[in-house]
Amino acid sequence: MIPAFPVYLFDIDGTLLDSAADLCGAVRQVVLKHLPEAPPEEHFRRFIGYHLDEFFLDVLPHFDRLQLDELIAEWRTVYPARGHAATAAYPGVAEVLASLPGRKTTATTKGSAAARAVLEQFDLLRFFDHVQGTDGFGYKPKPDVVLHAIQALDARPEDCLFVGDSETDMEAGRRAGVRVCAVRYGYGDPASLAKWNPDYWISSFAELRNK
Repeated sequence: MIPAFPVYLFDIDGTLLDSAADLCGAVRQVVLKHLPEAPPEEHFRRFIGYHLDEFFLDVLPHFDRLQLDELIAEWRTVYPARGHAATAAYPGVAEVLASLPGRKTTATTKGSAAARAVLEQFDLLRFFDHVQGTDGFGYKPKPDVVLHAIQALDARPEDCLFVGDSETDMEAGRRAGVRVCAVRYGYGDPASLAKWNPDYWISSFAELRNK
C-alpha cells in the first residue's frame, strides 16, 4: 500500500488522461504536410512526455530551429482544435483524486493554461490546489516544473510524491528530490522506468488509494 503524502504531483498525459490519439494525431496531421508517407499515430506514442522537438525530429531530422518552431506553432493550433474528442480520463481518476488527503498539483510538459483547460474539460480541475505547466523554463527531464510546483505550494521535496508514466517524469522527480511513483498503464516503457528505481509502482490509478 502506498502511504498518504502531504503533496501529490501528477503528470497529465499517460497518467491522468489517455490522450495519445489526440496528441499523436495532431503531430501526424502536421507532419503529413511535409512528409506524405508519415508513420501512423502509434509511432509517436513513445515521445509523449518529451518536448515536441523530439516528435518532429524523429521523422524530419533535417529541420532547423526555425522550421521546428513553425511546426510547433501549427501543432498548438491543430491539437486544441481536435477538442480532445479522442481523449478520456483513465478509470478511477476522479474518484481517487477526490479521496486523496494531500494537496495536489500537476507537473506537466503542457503549458499551465493548456493544462488547466484540459483538466477543466474532464472535470478534474476542481481536485487541484495548483496547476503547474512548463512555462518558459526547462522541460522534463530537467526538474524545473517539479520544483516550480513544489514552490507554488510552499512544500518540501521530502513531503511530495510525483506520479508519472515516462522516464522523463522519473528523472525529473529524482533530480527534484521527491518520491516517485511509476505508472505501468501509461505510455512509458516499464524497463526504462525501472532504471530510476521508483519508490512505488501502480498498474491502475486506483492503486494510489491509501485506505
